[in-house]
Amino acid sequence: MTMLAENPVADFSDDTIWVVLGKALFIFVFLVVGTILMIWAERRVVARMQSRPGPNRFGPFGLLQPLADGVKLILKEDITPRAVDRVVFVVAPIISGTAAFLAFSVIPFGPEARIPFTDIRTPLQLTDLPIALLFILAAAAVGVYGIVLGGWSSGSTYPLLGGLRSSAQVISYEIAMALALVSVFLYSGSMSTSAIVDAQASGGTAQLFGMTLDLPSWHAITLLPSFVIYCIAMVGETNRAPFDLPEAEGELVGGYHTEYSSTKFLLFFLAEYVNMFTVSAIATTLFLGGWRAPFPLSLWDGANHGWWPMLWFVLKVAIFMFCFIWLRGTLPRLRYDQFMALGWKWLIPAALGWTLVVAGLRATQQFESVSTQKVLIGVAAVIAALLVVVLFIDWLVSPEERRQPRQAAEPQAVDPFAGGYPVPPMPGQRLARTSGPVLVAQQVPAAGQDTTDEEQDSQPGEEARRG
Repeated sequence: MTMLAENPVADFSDDTIWVVLGKALFIFVFLVVGTILMIWAERRVVARMQSRPGPNRFGPFGLLQPLADGVKLILKEDITPRAVDRVVFVVAPIISGTAAFLAFSVIPFGPEARIPFTDIRTPLQLTDLPIALLFILAAAAVGVYGIVLGGWSSGSTYPLLGGLRSSAQVISYEIAMALALVSVFLYSGSMSTSAIVDAQASGGTAQLFGMTLDLPSWHAITLLPSFVIYCIAMVGETNRAPFDLPEAEGELVGGYHTEYSSTKFLLFFLAEYVNMFTVSAIATTLFLGGWRAPFPLSLWDGANHGWWPMLWFVLKVAIFMFCFIWLRGTLPRLRYDQFMALGWKWLIPAALGWTLVVAGLRATQQFESVSTQKVLIGVAAVIAALLVVVLFIDWLVSPEERRQPRQAAEPQAVDPFAGGYPVPPMPGQRLARTSGPVLVAQQVPAAGQDTTDEEQDSQPGEEARRG
């Protein structure tokens, strides 16, 4: 692990204003066209998973169907309910849409290359900063303001609940995401995206058939826990299934955008898919070597020169986008308490512990000549021992304690209409509500218990219901 400079590796000193505007236009077109293709691919792939054809009428293989849907949304009537805060109601989707594009400005598509039909050479990146990772986190944090303000300004209960859910969700999972990014720039020695890609250029050499091969050093391998934590957190950050709780149709109708229509709804829709591209590009840049060619394509001398690296970058991003589709087509939506417990009880402690390990490794490398490989092997052994203890913790209990049956707790009486809305009881709770002058009570069995007919007949309030 070598110490890198804090300044970006890419050189933008020769970029003119026209080059900068051309790069910005390219990023905008790339994300919009990528969103259209992503919508088509999602509908087709999920349809195949569910044994149905999907869109196949409009255009070859249904490729023009997302374009038709976009035109349909723009031409729809723009409805603004009376109870909304009109200024905030209009500004909210603009904030979400703008913030979604910001983070892509520091993502490198490739190394320095020559612009076709000119003599200008420029890095395939809009810009870079010494604190590029902090800029990415700031852009992600600003994006949630559009969701929260959109739900608050709608003047309705369901959008407000969706906005509150989204704010809690982003705060919870952005902490784990930030800790995963901290491990990356601690290990790389820089927060510049171009410098982090450069840090993954070489991971040593190997001999194969008499040839000396330069192996890549992707952070997805050396910082595997950070990569896993980031992949989980980025799904929660983008409100995608199985973490799409802010817009759960069965609970909140449409969530924070229930009252939106036409172009304003299209901006929210576009922001969600652009955010998916953004987090996928960040994962590619920080963990999968960025635009660098994977092995064995890296054996070709021209693989990491010219415009070819942009192809490898797009293919890596496409793999992450397919994973988003795969998750949506296979996993059911989590309960909100399960979702928050995953973030606060598992991801954040794990990310914090791993960050301390990487920080200790970094300090050891600076002050003592210790082999990185030996330290990582030792850390891996400790983590493996902890996993073994967690997996087999039940065997540490004495046989006498294991034979004793667990006593069920006394069911708690719950009034489903106490808050004005019917709330179903949880397992082990006793349902009690007032129906007119008669008190009706019903005991809901705990998880794993069956209720016989005799027990149902002996439950309190049964005679009152029969009468």
